[in-house]
Amino acid sequence: MRPLDEKETTQVFEKLFKFTGPNLKHLLERPAVEGPDPEPGRYCLRLHKNRVYYASEALVRRATAVARPRLAAVGTPIGKFTHHGAFHLTVHALDLLAAHARRRVWLKPDSERSFLFGNSVPKSSLARITENTKAGDGVVVMSMADVPLGFGIAARSAQDCRKADTNAVVVLHQADAGEYLRKEEELM
Repeated sequence: MRPLDEKETTQVFEKLFKFTGPNLKHLLERPAVEGPDPEPGRYCLRLHKNRVYYASEALVRRATAVARPRLAAVGTPIGKFTHHGAFHLTVHALDLLAAHARRRVWLKPDSERSFLFGNSVPKSSLARITENTKAGDGVVVMSMADVPLGFGIAARSAQDCRKADTNAVVVLHQADAGEYLRKEEELM
């Protein structure tokens, strides 16, 4: 387990910024609430076996006592680096993104299952969308009960969604909570 180098940090922050915007600083600057220490410190990002983890500094300090081959994970896994060096957010980052998201999309109750099976969101499934959403923005997909279901990339702006055909794709699927069942082997 090691800190991210400059190139890796840039890739991770660019991807997180796409979803959180200026709220990104709150992810790392907020005081940590986990750990046995009276003052556990702040949160940080660490790389272990091509996976990026979000953990408190106190937890990272304690994990240094474990040998690298024996260390399975530390903190919340938020993404991974591919063999080609690209960074991909995983479904584990959903809670962090939902708490700090700048743009959201709400689905109709009857279409939540389709999204959880890995399909993109058509306009007919859309209940609400954040007003200033632009094409290419990262969005968190929510149920009408404000439960985060997953995240993706907006294929159309909020203005274009009003004019679009009912079968037009509005959000391109990236990850959803159903991946815990579909890709159980890969996630761990």
